[in-house]
Amino acid sequence: MTDIAIIGGGAAGAAVFGELVQHKRACTIHWIVGASSPGRGVAYSTDDDRHLLNVRADKMGLFLHQPYDFLEHASGELASVSGSDFLPRRLFGDFVQAQVAALIHSARQQGQSVEIHRASAIDITPAGDDRYSIALHDGRRIEVDGAVLALGALPPRALRCVTSEARESGAYKLDPWNLASDARNPRRVVVIGTGLTAVDTLLTVSTRWPNAQMVAVSRHGLLPSVHARDGFDPYPDQQTLNNDLLSTPSIPQIVRKIRRAITEHAGDWRSVVDGLRPINSLLWQGLTTRQRWQFLRHVRWVWEAGRHRVPPASHGAIEQLREEGRLAILAARVLRVEGSAPLRLTIRDRASQLNSILESDLVIQATGLDTACAYTEHPLISRLLENGMVVPDPLQLGIATEIDGQILSRDGRAQPGLYALGSLLRGGLWECTAMPEIRKAAHGVANRLTDTVLPFGVVGGASSR
Repeated sequence: MTDIAIIGGGAAGAAVFGELVQHKRACTIHWIVGASSPGRGVAYSTDDDRHLLNVRADKMGLFLHQPYDFLEHASGELASVSGSDFLPRRLFGDFVQAQVAALIHSARQQGQSVEIHRASAIDITPAGDDRYSIALHDGRRIEVDGAVLALGALPPRALRCVTSEARESGAYKLDPWNLASDARNPRRVVVIGTGLTAVDTLLTVSTRWPNAQMVAVSRHGLLPSVHARDGFDPYPDQQTLNNDLLSTPSIPQIVRKIRRAITEHAGDWRSVVDGLRPINSLLWQGLTTRQRWQFLRHVRWVWEAGRHRVPPASHGAIEQLREEGRLAILAARVLRVEGSAPLRLTIRDRASQLNSILESDLVIQATGLDTACAYTEHPLISRLLENGMVVPDPLQLGIATEIDGQILSRDGRAQPGLYALGSLLRGGLWECTAMPEIRKAAHGVANRLTDTVLPFGVVGGASSR
């Protein structure tokens, strides 16, 4: 019997798992989830209901052809839900777990072979005839005909400016999603970063330590823009703009045309930005490596603030903290973090270029996704780099792949049946981490694996294709 493996226990892994199960082909699906609950993921494991999804409820389905399943689930859990609501991340985690449990039960009832491995994958090696051998940390090996890396973000690494003393002090926190209660009751908490992760971190800090002064610092000091409370009409000339952008050869020209469209549009500027979503990856793929570097250097900060927005409730809570004097936002570069109790941060103000010292009882790194695989301590990715099964993207945005997610080896060869999904594809797709992109990619990967790897025998009834 043909075997296929999914490595990664978060929502991306759940999306691929569900797509494969629904194909109902004769195969064994191995889902390697590690120690986590299948489908939960890091961001959806939060128990803080102030951590909201930044995608509306009616856009958060797990599968491509079932886009409203989450909205239906939420309607059964909450007294009043609208498709335009931004709901708690915890609720989406509950939904994914429920979907996964139902799929596993249904698959086994119909005679499909499904194995859930609560162990971590630590290596993948060729096993001949385009098969792969996956080593698990408990000593077992699984031979498969295809595999999907759906690992999510890599483990966070401390910024290079953080001294070993500061890292070892316990006052420098790398994981903003897992903040244990601190008996020291900090007087000041510094959050490094002002993006979406930082917003959730600040909301947690504000309730956990209600008397703490909070400071958020990033190079530009720019918080995410806010979503509109209600929908808005689409930009009427969006298709013309998109077609024009796809034939525009340089980053400065692309930026100028987008700005001009926003200026000339009589409606909401967010409709122009959201209307670019279908072509964002195409625009990225049309750039040279140097142009991509220019984007990361000069445009990324303002693009992400406008593109990846916060719900109105989160925005309102942050603004209230600022008005109350509990939160300060600084536009500055962090040059050094040292000491132990308290930590001392040397920062350089963006406007004045003057250095100053900021002391803090607790510093939390909330700088978002880390996809620089060349420097990661992730056991599997580190091993795959060593044996040449993966190679870093030139700009350290993930791993090198074909556009369809097929993983390239060190010699540039596409490896049959071996795919990646989610944040590891950022170098080739740029936007690949939101649920709408993940479910579309999961559907595509499942189809490609079905067409090239899985046999045509049907288990338990008619095929769903």
